[in-house]
Amino acid sequence: MKARDLALQGALAVVALVAAYLVWQRAPSGAPGDVTVVELPARALDKVRYEDEARYVELYRDAQSRDTLWVRLGYKPSKGLPAAEGTDAGSAPGTDGGASGTVAQGGQDAGTPPLAATPPQPPPRELRANEVAAKLFPRFAPLRATRALGVLEAKKLEEVGLTTSQRKLTLTLGGKVETFTLASTTGGWGTPYLRRESDGQVFLLGPALLPDLENATSRLVDRRLHTFDLGDFDAVVISSGGASRTFTATGKAPNPVALAPEEAPDKPDEFTRNWHDRVWRLMPLDLLGRDEQPTGGEPKEAFRVEYRRGGKSVGELTVARGTDGFFARTEHTPGWVRLHAGVDPLAAEAARVTTPVSSAGAP
Repeated sequence: MKARDLALQGALAVVALVAAYLVWQRAPSGAPGDVTVVELPARALDKVRYEDEARYVELYRDAQSRDTLWVRLGYKPSKGLPAAEGTDAGSAPGTDGGASGTVAQGGQDAGTPPLAATPPQPPPRELRANEVAAKLFPRFAPLRATRALGVLEAKKLEEVGLTTSQRKLTLTLGGKVETFTLASTTGGWGTPYLRRESDGQVFLLGPALLPDLENATSRLVDRRLHTFDLGDFDAVVISSGGASRTFTATGKAPNPVALAPEEAPDKPDEFTRNWHDRVWRLMPLDLLGRDEQPTGGEPKEAFRVEYRRGGKSVGELTVARGTDGFFARTEHTPGWVRLHAGVDPLAAEAARVTTPVSSAGAP
């Protein structure tokens, strides 16, 4: 009898050890990426859209090349604000007041303060996406969360910030749209809650997935003027005021790249090298979107720099003067970019750079 009891206890102990081992080996239920919210491969993802009450961000594939990503930044239509005090409540601004109880212009009740006119929102900007965006995009398909909370009661939805939130996340996958409501933010991102609109299921996302979309202007936009590096060319053609001059280029970053006139390749031009170094270091202050024109229309070209390698063009930079400053455009930018102040000296010196020494005399 004792032997049988000991055998039974031993068997139970073995079963307990095996169960404990299996539980220990199993991933914890709250591990990041443990719950699948949208089960589709990354190649099926066409667009990710984030929006709040005022603006929206879209990260989407290029129509011609699905491996190329773009960022669209836009503003949602503004709601009219109550007119300032002193405006006759019975009429629209700039009109004669009507009798009490009549309807003002536009069909608005005379007893209700009219809505002040709001300026039209600027059109959305389409900009190239950078490497951060390229890494972020596939993380939405399949979309994973840390926890699945199921369908929550109205009171719980209010507690987690999902009742009145205007923040949305919309995924377009294989032509189909999946929309989610994001919890309103209170003092930072923390652990964002997400509600799937199709069935009301609530999930808890990881804290690192959404901030890049929220700060897309600084985190997801490609701000480079060129994709090639300093020295990845062997010739530079500089044009200004109808004149053009070619220089041979030797050297590679991080060392200085020497420029010498094509007609005298053994005589480096120090003035042109210094001038080009400053041109190469130009940084965009603001990026205009694809097909967007600067205020005042097309700027007037001040100078242009073309980069060649083996006789073939690898890129170019055009610097132009607009009504409110200087702009630049390259082979990589989708449109014009606004430059910092201080470009006037470069534009003035471009005439000297493109003038052969034999004609102008020694500097």
